[in-house]
Amino acid sequence: MKNRYIDLIDQTFYFPQDEFKLNNDQLLFHDIDLMRLVKDYGAPLKFTYLPKISENIKRAKAWFSNAKQKHQYKGQYHYCYCTKSSHFQYVLSEALKNDIHIETSSAFDIDIVNQLKSDGKIHPKTYVICNGFKREQYIDNIANLINKGHTNCIPIIDNYEETSLLDEKINENYKIGIRIASEEEPKFEFYTSRLGIGYKNIIPFYNRQIKDNPKVELKMLHFFINTGIRDNAYYWNELLKCMQVYIKLKKICPTLDSLNIGGGFPIKNSLGFEFDYQYIVEEILLQIKLTCEAENVEVPHIFTEFGSFTVGESGGAIYEVLYQKQQNDREKWNMINSSFITTLPDTWAINKRFIMLPINRWNEEYERVLLGGLTCDSDDYYNSEQHLNGIYLPKFKKEKPLYIGFFNTGAYQETIGGFGGLQHCLIPSPKHILIDRDENGNLTQKLFSEQQKSKDLLKILGYDE
Repeated sequence: MKNRYIDLIDQTFYFPQDEFKLNNDQLLFHDIDLMRLVKDYGAPLKFTYLPKISENIKRAKAWFSNAKQKHQYKGQYHYCYCTKSSHFQYVLSEALKNDIHIETSSAFDIDIVNQLKSDGKIHPKTYVICNGFKREQYIDNIANLINKGHTNCIPIIDNYEETSLLDEKINENYKIGIRIASEEEPKFEFYTSRLGIGYKNIIPFYNRQIKDNPKVELKMLHFFINTGIRDNAYYWNELLKCMQVYIKLKKICPTLDSLNIGGGFPIKNSLGFEFDYQYIVEEILLQIKLTCEAENVEVPHIFTEFGSFTVGESGGAIYEVLYQKQQNDREKWNMINSSFITTLPDTWAINKRFIMLPINRWNEEYERVLLGGLTCDSDDYYNSEQHLNGIYLPKFKKEKPLYIGFFNTGAYQETIGGFGGLQHCLIPSPKHILIDRDENGNLTQKLFSEQQKSKDLLKILGYDE
């Protein structure tokens, strides 16, 4: 009977895969020697593989280019990066190498935009799409950006007051978009998204506040649903309703020429992940084109705001299994040397699943386990009941250290976890490594941040006074 970990993977999935392969019994990720990373920096650690960011941007651009050509779609396509997925400078610098645009969510985002403009990484033609519920500081920052000549800054109106607030601060004519408040899936606790303006209210809002305002040029209708882009009846129905609003609005507002379909491309969360990106892009453009042709309306330019898709698959985290606790006849707890709550908060907050694989000992026997974090919190775990399958790992042996990796963790985890700040039970944030390739394609690495020290946390808590 085959009972090695590699046998389990071989009989369950196609392996190796594009990003994962083995060197003897040790895992490589995009040809990164993960055990060497552990030997160089220790564990726990986090890492970001920067080339994956550019790779995913180029993939998406190719899908839309192919779809436009196939369907003879005449509108332009603009790829925007959703900054809230990861605001780090190294992420934005890598993403902006690829002639993209960005989407912001809050006032401080605009400060990042200004810094990137000073650094020459954002140019006058770069679109800055400003989403979110806007109040004084955000309005001021948007207005300052536009007043300084960045005419491709497009605030997306989220509520009825925002146009008047912008009017007070912006000196010249400016462009806006309107966000549709989409209807949520039946399983949601509420019927309509709190974000944006309801379908039936958009035309009256335009007639009341925008149509006769000489300063405002409506350019964009913004459409996004929480479940993201999926090939199901709910998504296609919401897209059709969006297009019906777009067509009605276009017929009374000639300046409207762009449709923002938001983000929501899924990222790989298991070795068995399958999603036909090319098909879904082709179908979206086809449905938009057919709907417009039926009404004799020009097709819109298409904007997307991919966040997790841009940066998610670039990130990873590596932990050491410190100890195994046999709590009863059935449950073995492998205790990692960090905390899921602090380093991968989505695993406990929204039961998100990431790819989890051992880094070493693939040729040894495996066992079914639960994974626990170091905090004294009952929710600090990652187990089979949250996810689709049980967790299997090489058998714990005290004398043979076992390292495990979580992959495609690059979106949201640092900001939600409070990078550089207090952590639950004062478990320190691990060190973070940036991995890149030089002009010859050779891997390079550098330390971005050290593991938090006690004095860092005591200072935040006021104990150094």
